[in-house]
Amino acid sequence: MASSISNLANLTPATSTNSTRSSSSSSVLPRSFVNLRSLNAKLSSSSHLSLRYNQLSRPSLFVRCSASGGNGSAAKRTTLHDLYEKEGQSPWYDNLCRPVTDLLPFISRGVRGVTSNPAIFQKAISTSNAYNDQFRTLVESGKDIESAYWELVVKDIQDACKLFEPIYDQTEAEDGYVSVEVSPRLADDTNGTVEAAKYLHKVVNRRNVYIKIPATAPCIPSIRDVIASGISVNVTLIFSIARYEAVIDAYLDGLEASGLDDLSRVTSVASFFVSRVDTLMDKMLEKIGTPEALDLRGKAAVAQAALAYKLYQKKFSGPRWEALVKKGAKKQRLLWASTSVKNPAYSDTLYVAPLIGPDTVSTMPDQALEAFIDHGTVKRTIDANVSEAEGIYSALEKLGIDWNKVGEQLEEEGVDSFKKSFESLLGTLQDKANTLKLASH
Repeated sequence: MASSISNLANLTPATSTNSTRSSSSSSVLPRSFVNLRSLNAKLSSSSHLSLRYNQLSRPSLFVRCSASGGNGSAAKRTTLHDLYEKEGQSPWYDNLCRPVTDLLPFISRGVRGVTSNPAIFQKAISTSNAYNDQFRTLVESGKDIESAYWELVVKDIQDACKLFEPIYDQTEAEDGYVSVEVSPRLADDTNGTVEAAKYLHKVVNRRNVYIKIPATAPCIPSIRDVIASGISVNVTLIFSIARYEAVIDAYLDGLEASGLDDLSRVTSVASFFVSRVDTLMDKMLEKIGTPEALDLRGKAAVAQAALAYKLYQKKFSGPRWEALVKKGAKKQRLLWASTSVKNPAYSDTLYVAPLIGPDTVSTMPDQALEAFIDHGTVKRTIDANVSEAEGIYSALEKLGIDWNKVGEQLEEEGVDSFKKSFESLLGTLQDKANTLKLASH
């Protein structure tokens, strides 16, 4: 099947004197994306996207994404500052919407980067009027729906990158990143993903942008090629140790193939998903139903994450890695993703507190971020009980659970979820465009 990428060819790259090395194919417009199918999602009439999950008596960190702006609450020191300064873990925020200036209170409270995905943009754009003016202009100028979508996304990413640039500079490209994902339609398209990543990087044209690429088997070679082009990457949707090792190898292979003498500005994070693992594992354990199985509920995700960190320490050491360090290479940091708690019976910091360690990132949605700021404890925990983690991992295997199959199922579900969000949003925008056209007649 012919590869396909987004309609980024219709976007105008931002001006920047500091962008990283351009791809060799930057002068070639990418092939057009597959035609947009007719979709039926309806646009919400809500004018605000509220980020508050609950009403709390204590002052809330959280702001509202709206056309009228944020709450501008005063800055204060939080546990997020301690998380970075004392334990070397970078707290990032897993959300993005307009006005992007609503991120300023988060930054003042210690947030050091932002992650986004198709589901986040689906929620932001479809439930807020903050995008209406730009979208109307794009439609009136003749942009097709998908091109208009990318224009909306790229503007948010560019504006957010600007806010985080001081952190990027202060840490010499270690932190301060904003992540934007290639089209989820490309999850099985190796060449299309490479092409889309290069073009998206060119169009956003910000030093501190991470291009997100899924860790699907077809995209592992894509990761290598994009890194080799000098583009920083956030590898997403990692659900198993085996796939994580393939991601590390792709990063190392890419650095080695880049031909760059200075590797200090080509960085990466590996987004290892956590809570979704327990969600699936718990169902499997309840189906098994033995006391031993039931006792392992809520333990699989953190155990696997601890073993991923052990692998990280092993892979980023030794002669091969030291040779890259001499050229300025930075470790591909582990990023804990899917950190919100799905089971109300579990601690609301379950996927944050046990995963604290140096050279890692924890990206948190509102619920997890608020919980950790309010009552989280800052101390190194990720490698405090490795033997226990190994015991849990083995115990699950003895119960007949295949970790790789679990990872494959979660990956398939994750890709499918992002595809549905993407298609739903395009349908919503099409409906809105139709409304605008009718109103103009």
